Amino acid sequence: METYIVKQPVVNSNHQVVAYEILYRQDESSLYNKQDVWVANAIEHFLGEMSDDKFLGGKTVFLTFTPNLLMRNIPKMFDSKKLVIQVEDNSIIHPVAQKIIYRFKKQGYKIAIKDFEFLPRYFGIMDAVDIVKIDFLKSSTSLENIVNLAHSFEKQVSAYNINTPEALELAIKLKCDYMQGAQIGIHKKSKVHRFDHIQSNFFQLMVAVTNEEPDVDEITRIISRDVTLAFSLMKLVNSAYFGLTNQVKSVQQALVVLGMEQLKQWIYLLSFRDGSGDMQDELIKTSFQRAMFCKNLASIATTKLPISASEAYMMGMFSTLETLMEVPLEDALYELPISEHIKAALIKNEGICADLYNLVLSYERADWGKITAYAEALGIPQNNLTQIYFDCVENVNEIWQDLDTPAQNEAK
Repeated sequence: METYIVKQPVVNSNHQVVAYEILYRQDESSLYNKQDVWVANAIEHFLGEMSDDKFLGGKTVFLTFTPNLLMRNIPKMFDSKKLVIQVEDNSIIHPVAQKIIYRFKKQGYKIAIKDFEFLPRYFGIMDAVDIVKIDFLKSSTSLENIVNLAHSFEKQVSAYNINTPEALELAIKLKCDYMQGAQIGIHKKSKVHRFDHIQSNFFQLMVAVTNEEPDVDEITRIISRDVTLAFSLMKLVNSAYFGLTNQVKSVQQALVVLGMEQLKQWIYLLSFRDGSGDMQDELIKTSFQRAMFCKNLASIATTKLPISASEAYMMGMFSTLETLMEVPLEDALYELPISEHIKAALIKNEGICADLYNLVLSYERADWGKITAYAEALGIPQNNLTQIYFDCVENVNEIWQDLDTPAQNEAK
């Protein structure tokens, strides 16, 4: 059995990303059985990597611990201030695991209980619990009762599977402290039909183009990691102003057409835009991470794809345009000269490129069954997926740390 690891953003009531939940594929019967620990060994290996800020970006982590992982003291890999230990029914009824939960509580770790039920064993451990995690796929009536009960115990509430606008509205109405799910990433806080560049990334771009000998490769990398800049550049170069016979399909081609002097003029015009919009950085990171994941997976797929790895990068990058621009994705992509195969994948969910994109989405959502199906369709070895995902996440986080530096220096 392959072990998959994925992280999902957790936002607070102000829709700020404050943590990530780490989800992993597991065989519960194996993890519960102390005689069969090979799955626990694999997870322990990955958790050792996850405790590194390269993967978590310095955020708190919500992580479910089975009895075996608790008894192996895996939580000790993490700083007590940066870990929320999540437990399920199998840990509550396990006498040894329950004692370990109380021990970690005394050591300063926060404890979250998943899928609370009105049963004595759940009430019996409530004094150790800080957060009650509630599945918002349940009926709204039972959700309201459980949330109100948790609040009556003075516990924080974390709502997960917020996958619809209705679920999000209910979670906000019930004053949940934390939320996560498919709807969180696309939550819109304004109706301004434009989107802004990341200010710190734009700062690096300005520095790069003003060097005595600008490095085109470096400039390409800077623009390629910000969907807002990549979209604006490609739209400009393919406009009627340039009257190109063949449309430009990559950032590097666009820079060649534009030339360094016109690039500087374009950046000068962009500098007058407000870079402090309310667009969530997490969504920009998602587009960049999808781009890298798509590209890396496309490069190892044995099934022949009708697009190149660089085009796969653009597919991942532009997959968030609908949310960023607050217009139908079809309208956003209409302005771009990207492959029809990419448009079919993103708009209609059709074709082999859709399998690649759906593999990336399935991994983000921890949909283990679909991950296996899409990987097999693309001829991608499943034992490579987690490492590729790790590499992409760590690269994005390293870049984001660099992007934060100008803003931090400016604040000083």
